[in-house]
Amino acid sequence: MLHADSVLELWWVLFGLLAQLMFTGRFLVQWIASERKGESVVPVAFWYFSLAGGVMLLTYALYRKDPVFVLGQSLGVFIYGRNLWLIHAKRKREA
Repeated sequence: MLHADSVLELWWVLFGLLAQLMFTGRFLVQWIASERKGESVVPVAFWYFSLAGGVMLLTYALYRKDPVFVLGQSLGVFIYGRNLWLIHAKRKREA
């Protein structure tokens, strides 16, 4: 079921599953924030969950040597990091 032939492989699969849960958690964060505000919003936590989940998934993709997965996650990690950079730069300017 998990396609793990060794204990090491099992740990990598579990890491990948945790990474996917972290990445999926960003949608829950966004949904809850939007419901609380009564309109669609993207909270800063969304970007942190995106970055953490993206880095974890990229690590898993590199281990699996999956070029499609690596390419997709690499671009995402850059975008999530850039959004956080812009958010913090704006806050610094406004302070």
